[in-house]
Amino acid sequence: MAVYSFWNNKGGVGKSYLTFQVAAEYARTHPEQKVLVIDLCPQANSSSMLLGGILAGEANLNAIHQGANRQTISGYIDERIFSPYANPQSGGRFATQVSRINAAVPANLYLVVGDEQLEIQASRVTAATLAGPADAWRIVHTWISDLIADIRRSWNEQPMTVFIDCNPSFSIYTELALSASDRLIVPFSADGSSKRAVRAVLSLVFGVQRYQGQTQSEYHINTQRYRMALPQLYMYVGNRLTQMSGTSAAAFKSVVNEIGEEIYAVWRANANLFCIHPTGAPVPSTQRTFKSMFQYEVNDANTASVVSGALGVPIAGLTSGTRNVLGKNVMVNQSQLDKQVPNIRDLTAAIE
Repeated sequence: MAVYSFWNNKGGVGKSYLTFQVAAEYARTHPEQKVLVIDLCPQANSSSMLLGGILAGEANLNAIHQGANRQTISGYIDERIFSPYANPQSGGRFATQVSRINAAVPANLYLVVGDEQLEIQASRVTAATLAGPADAWRIVHTWISDLIADIRRSWNEQPMTVFIDCNPSFSIYTELALSASDRLIVPFSADGSSKRAVRAVLSLVFGVQRYQGQTQSEYHINTQRYRMALPQLYMYVGNRLTQMSGTSAAAFKSVVNEIGEEIYAVWRANANLFCIHPTGAPVPSTQRTFKSMFQYEVNDANTASVVSGALGVPIAGLTSGTRNVLGKNVMVNQSQLDKQVPNIRDLTAAIE
């Protein structure tokens, strides 16, 4: 079993979109496994897409939120706030089979539904790290690991792969997600702020200092204090990159290359922070082989990307033609699909 988190310390890089696309494609290509998505972002965008998109997905999301037992991530967090230091082992009931709601998604894909109530609960989760036993911080940071273990037990230890959609900010929920993860996928967009955000990921999580005396995050300090494993960097993904000719394309490529240089420098100094894949592959010996293993790009499919998310239909299963989106007929061209579908398939194929 492997647990992957999608996170960058910046909103708008498409982590929820990638979570939706990669989890659906991984489930399609691994029918022998159960695939679990945990939506730890209060915006619940990946949940909305998985549950049917802008209209149907939001309606389904609201219905689940208003259910008597609140079978969402917030419902689970409520139970953990009530029992912060002893696992109630109730996590198994919070996994929803997505295909029962959205037939466009494979039957082996399950979701712990996102919930905006996470924002309200955050202060109480943080407070739980400051009270209780001496290792309260460590125990609270195992809550999502406990949730995954509970769900796996309810599935009789069947093979499973987990994808976590994280909050953009370095919130308590991001910390819980990373503490539960084996591997980290870092989406980024081709702009200067993404470069700063990637630097923040390296600093906040791994303690990579850009200058002497730089203050380290409490999260990094405490993971070292309690000898907790950190996720390894698995790949960094330039997402929804624009294909065009001329200076704009060159500018985009320049930023992608700069981010790649930044991460390659970390590799040269701290190769142990990275996960070599596939299992048994040789360790990269040059920048070219490093880039081949760790850097991926997903081109923007323009209208097709929007339609995929709006209708809750994974783009690898979307066909060309006219679609009705919010009462308007929208044309999906095969050329748009051809820009992105191979990228999603290649990226997913690289995930073990």
